[in-house]
Amino acid sequence: VGGGNTANMLAIWRVHGIDRLLREAWNAGVVLCGGSAGMICWYEAAITDSFGPDLAPIRDLLGFLPGSACPHYDSEERRRPRYHELIRDGLPDGVAAEDGVGLHYVDRELREAVSARPDGCAYRVERAGNDVRESPIAVRALAST
Repeated sequence: VGGGNTANMLAIWRVHGIDRLLREAWNAGVVLCGGSAGMICWYEAAITDSFGPDLAPIRDLLGFLPGSACPHYDSEERRRPRYHELIRDGLPDGVAAEDGVGLHYVDRELREAVSARPDGCAYRVERAGNDVRESPIAVRALAST
């Protein structure tokens, strides 16, 4: 699944039953993947720019994967601090990925993070009392050709 406006994408999918087809594919063990909007659609919640220039929470996603997600963690200056703020304010704990980093799940468990870049990073981002804790996830750099 490519990028774009997550809210619009999900609305169109739901009108045409694509969400149900994706659920059937998921249940059948088909590999599902995506970047940007196509990354966050699989989670329960995320941070999005679907509603205008401000980054906002979106909670009515497909819910195949637990928690929340944040793409573009390194390339958009406002993403990291806003994601921390949203987690602190009640968005479910989640994962954040820099551009070029993929998060490989088996069922609903994060198995591995991989990167097309040698320096790509991913993080678990969790509420810790009145603060937010960011923990690095080990990332395996993929061989370049």
